Amino acid sequence: MQNKNQIQSIQTYGDVLVLFKRFGIHIYTGDSLGDLELMEDELQELHQGGLIDSREYIEARNILRARRRQVE
Repeated sequence: MQNKNQIQSIQTYGDVLVLFKRFGIHIYTGDSLGDLELMEDELQELHQGGLIDSREYIEARNILRARRRQVE
C-alpha cells in the first residue's frame, strides 16, 4: 500500500514543488539559487525524518541539481 504522502514518480521541477506542498513547505526568497539550496536542505530533512523514501529523495535531488545548473 502506498503512503498518501508519496507520489508516483518525480520527473519534473513541478513534481518537486508538489512534493513540498504535500508537507506544507513553500519556499520563495526571491533568490533562485538560494531557493534551490533551501529546497535541497528541506528535501534532506524529509528523507532523514523518514517522510519520503530513498527513490523520491534521489529523484527530487537530481531534479533540483539539474535546475541549479540551469540557473547558474
